[in-house]
Amino acid sequence: MPLKVAGPGAAAPSQSGMDGIDYELGADYWSKVDPTIDGMLGGFAQISPLDIEGSSKFLKWCLKGSWSESGSPSTGRALDCGAGIGRVTKYLLQRHFQTVDMVEQDAKFLDHSRAYLGPTSKVDQRFCSGLQSFTPQSAHYDVIWSQWVLGHLADSDLVAFFQRCARGLKANGVLIVKENTTSSDTVEQDPQDGSVTRPDALLKSLFAQADLVLIKDLQQLKFPAELYPVKMYALRPKTASDSPDEAKLKAVGMLPD
Repeated sequence: MPLKVAGPGAAAPSQSGMDGIDYELGADYWSKVDPTIDGMLGGFAQISPLDIEGSSKFLKWCLKGSWSESGSPSTGRALDCGAGIGRVTKYLLQRHFQTVDMVEQDAKFLDHSRAYLGPTSKVDQRFCSGLQSFTPQSAHYDVIWSQWVLGHLADSDLVAFFQRCARGLKANGVLIVKENTTSSDTVEQDPQDGSVTRPDALLKSLFAQADLVLIKDLQQLKFPAELYPVKMYALRPKTASDSPDEAKLKAVGMLPD
């Protein structure tokens, strides 16, 4: 799901099953897309530097770890989800991490990524898989980055994917999501690629269903006004300390003695 124009006629409210998602249509759509930056960004290659600038600032804030009492994320290994030909890997993740893995369902994009990224020692594994079927190695990643791809997953598959990502994070690890959002409360379906664009509130609800804690969210700035708003979300797995214990609930009168 690349950058998309918002507004009347751009997409229709989701009405079909699987939350409006069509996996076969999505795979067929991307199989016909050129393995170029313009292809990856839906014809908006010119915004790539702005996108990377906004992502880099957000990632640097996450890596400082000021949000965590137990320490900041390490910079050992990152995972690029929906990696395409490796634009985010090349211009963002390689600059901050010692090793980067990529997961992408279209084999031709992964094949092209070898030439696009060039001879780099930082890219290790290239997984050819849709995210609805992908399971990150347990406690393996410091940061999992997912951008402009989650609109291709049904709600239930998205929650399950988030849960697998949580298990794939190392201690103090962070899941970062960057996605188009609708300006209303409506989920909008794209009949061209079988994806949906979700409102901010629904995304946050799905994070909560996956037992993820929102650390910070921020809107990407300076994108063309005709595009959907793009938001970044930093998330960590929920821990026992995030839930008030029984004694605390009794103390504030939320449980009977």
